[in-house]
Amino acid sequence: MRVILRLLPLLAAGGFLPTWAADETTSTTSATTKGLLTLDGTIHSKISDAATPTGHYQTYTSTVTLGNHGSIIGSRTVTGTETMMTASNSSSETKTKTSHSLTVLQGSQTISGGNHTANATRTATASATESPVVNTQPCNGYAEFCARNYSNITMVAAHNSPFVKPGSVAANQALLVESQLNDGVRMLQFQTHRVNDTMYLCHSSCEMLNVGTLESYLTTVARWMRANPYDVITILMGNSDYVDPGNFTGPIQNSGLMDMVYTPSKIPMALDDWPTLSTLILSGKRAVMFLDYQANQTAYPWLMDEFSQLWETPFSPTDRDFPCDVQRPPDLAPNDAKNRMYMANHNLNLQVNMLNLDLLIPNTAELNVTNAVSGYGSLGVMARNCTKQWDRPPNFLLVDYYNYGPTNGSVFEVAADMNNVTYNGKCCGIASAAVGLTPQSVLATVLVIGGLQILTSMF
Repeated sequence: MRVILRLLPLLAAGGFLPTWAADETTSTTSATTKGLLTLDGTIHSKISDAATPTGHYQTYTSTVTLGNHGSIIGSRTVTGTETMMTASNSSSETKTKTSHSLTVLQGSQTISGGNHTANATRTATASATESPVVNTQPCNGYAEFCARNYSNITMVAAHNSPFVKPGSVAANQALLVESQLNDGVRMLQFQTHRVNDTMYLCHSSCEMLNVGTLESYLTTVARWMRANPYDVITILMGNSDYVDPGNFTGPIQNSGLMDMVYTPSKIPMALDDWPTLSTLILSGKRAVMFLDYQANQTAYPWLMDEFSQLWETPFSPTDRDFPCDVQRPPDLAPNDAKNRMYMANHNLNLQVNMLNLDLLIPNTAELNVTNAVSGYGSLGVMARNCTKQWDRPPNFLLVDYYNYGPTNGSVFEVAADMNNVTYNGKCCGIASAAVGLTPQSVLATVLVIGGLQILTSMF
């Protein structure tokens, strides 16, 4: 059931009420809900998401080459480990450079009914004897990206993209996925949980926040992709219950996304193995899908194992220094880290460990700094530090409440800087969906949820 608990006047008098993120334009929070804490369902057991996820990490002794239809050519040896440690490396700073030779996209893509197959043609770069040809068709928002490899672009990633709920401490975004994609988010990351043989999108526990089925969410993504045929979207799914990857195939197929899913040419894909954005776009295979744990690319080569193709900086950081060291997969040698993509986790959290809860809650009180271009603790500083440490920018910048910052679209400005392009300024909508977490409001939240658990256990 949906529970709405009104905070007692005593808490208000003591200054413990949650503060709400400022709304600079319009508010999605009505007067009747402002100052209330919402929580879906009844929590019966301890909820904990503060620990870094871990599991079986796949390693390959050789590269596997795939045939035209994703079949494996040759043999392979796969091993795994569950040990945790970190590694780091330092080198001089570089940024992604724009090529002077641009792939020119010509014609249009048509989407046929039924299987949604995309068709298009392309022409090569003009020869030296012809007049210079300038590509005007953007790929992922920028014409300069068309000739770049997928692995040579920095993209903004929405942390827990589906978790949008005004006033909920379990939310990570203010705007729904269609708005995220319209604004320029190009990686969608989220947790999944299996309940009664159905894959749901739940944060930590379906008792805490359940925003619906995976199939419904992916249906929205597929609809947006069909309407935007020159965009490549990356989807990183968290397999929180470590279920068999076959559980994900039904929702992907039923959503209409499967016809757009990219199948890699190799397993695993090294940094230089990835195709250009124009190649992905013209093939119609524009949905790049990863699974963090339990991927089986022998059975489902298109559902790629995350940690054998990219690595991550520390999970859900509470440290405003935002180190750029490798955390997952563990024991990754610096040379191997340099040969695959990586994601900078830049979603600042507060850890709450009281009563029956051990949670990492988005620190929304610091969003104007965390999502900024410059300043201590900012996304811009972390991106530049990582670029210096690894001699190339991060591929993915994972953020909470991407539409908040000191200026509209500041996270996209950071990505543009890493990509060495001029930010086009096409962002963002503002919505008051985030609880501003001061220490007092965190305490109030814990007391309310903890008290709620005690009350519900009595009935």
